[in-house]
Amino acid sequence: MAQVLIIDDDDDFRATMAATLTSLGHGVAMARNAEEGLARLRAGDVHMAFVDYRMPGMDGLALLRSRHADAAASPVPIIMLTAFASAQNTIEAMRLGAFDHLVKPIGRQDLADAVARAMAAGPVEPAGASVADDGDMLGHSQAMHQVHKRIGLAAASDIPVLITGETGTGKEMVARALHRAGARAERPFVAVNCAAIPPDLLESELFGHRKGAFSGATADRKGYFREADGGTLLLDEIGDMPLAMQAKLLRVLQENEVTPLGSSQPVPIDVRVIAATHRHIDERVTAGEFRMDLYYRLNVLPIELLPLRERVEDIAVLATAFLDAGQSRPKRLSTAAVARLERHRWSGNVRELRNVMERCRVLVPGPVVDAADLDGMLADGALPAAEGGSDEVGEGESLPVALARLERAMIVQALAAAQGNRAEAARRLGIRRQLLYRKLLDHGLE
Repeated sequence: MAQVLIIDDDDDFRATMAATLTSLGHGVAMARNAEEGLARLRAGDVHMAFVDYRMPGMDGLALLRSRHADAAASPVPIIMLTAFASAQNTIEAMRLGAFDHLVKPIGRQDLADAVARAMAAGPVEPAGASVADDGDMLGHSQAMHQVHKRIGLAAASDIPVLITGETGTGKEMVARALHRAGARAERPFVAVNCAAIPPDLLESELFGHRKGAFSGATADRKGYFREADGGTLLLDEIGDMPLAMQAKLLRVLQENEVTPLGSSQPVPIDVRVIAATHRHIDERVTAGEFRMDLYYRLNVLPIELLPLRERVEDIAVLATAFLDAGQSRPKRLSTAAVARLERHRWSGNVRELRNVMERCRVLVPGPVVDAADLDGMLADGALPAAEGGSDEVGEGESLPVALARLERAMIVQALAAAQGNRAEAARRLGIRRQLLYRKLLDHGLE
């Protein structure tokens, strides 16, 4: 049995959570604000705590920072709770030493699992730095929430990270978020597309060269590794690197030094390496096209970005942000437009969605983007056709099915308009917040 502390300013939520924990056989203590909760943590009589992110006065992140100096409070595993998980609050909570970051509402089994995991892990050692706003890392799907948590966990160290995902899913944005969240944030971030550099020039571009090392080498060149010294180097499309170059890269990673072409003197480097690829590296290893030892060297902490078609709940949030960008009078998406976007298969992922929304900003004359406007955009040029038909009721579709589809679209639009704030979304929809939580689960939007 665990002694669990609940720190939340919502009386009803505290009471409901306490009843569930008690029924699971745990002892419960409660605090209605962060100051009261911090005092209880310092008393040293609790095994773990659930802390609400948004509270009046000191919020959950401030509590995480404040507990560091206290010997009794700092080892207690803390699970952060939030009604809406943004990239910023998720990454920073994990960076500051939160054991986990969960989105309300929390089911009974999820609650039981969270307590069991925290108790099995034992005392934690919190980190101490805060991170910058990651406005580009949008999305409130479970898949993106896991990505945000991985970023927060990886930021505290210099271990290599391998980011995988289809073209256009935002691999470089994840790498930049990792850099901003870590101790190297004030040092250089250098991104290199390995597939865009001719193979015979790749060694010189990465490791540098001395003047006269080869025909055309009219001056010394530092190379990307030395340009990123003290900071972070993103090796994008690492899966396309030639095998001979992979062997040289492996040695650099092992020795932490580069030898410029035309020189016999190695140069020490201090670089965090992040690799990214749209290819299935494990398959290339099996095919003998990628070195197994390099793969294991790079893939210490993997981060996978799912394609947009597999995280449909992020589409409205992303589309609204792209539509609003830099606009004094931003346009909005109609319910039918949101449904149309969610049915498109987005072979170009987030990059394609941004392209469509930028076209809408310029070409749609009125303040509202409707499905008819999007049909023209999605049918234009190389963009693939949407799947799922028109926005009209399908032949033979029952009334409950049609109403459920409309309800889901309205919830998605309300969340997008409220920038993910569920309380505000519930107000716009004219329903209670608890009912909205239940409908999010019913429609697979949680």
